[in-house]
Amino acid sequence: MITLDDKRKMTVTFSSIGYVTEVVETFDDETENSIELQEVGWQAILDNFKRYVEGN
Repeated sequence: MITLDDKRKMTVTFSSIGYVTEVVETFDDETENSIELQEVGWQAILDNFKRYVEGN
């Protein structure tokens, strides 16, 4: 578990599924942005991470 600067908790889980690695982030929501906006932001972070590890 990770504690973010604003004291929210976040967990990142990596699971191997055959030749694929599933990454799941679970985090405390914040009150400044809607849940939908937060989901879009975290998905963008995961998409960038995927591009990075794949070397694209």
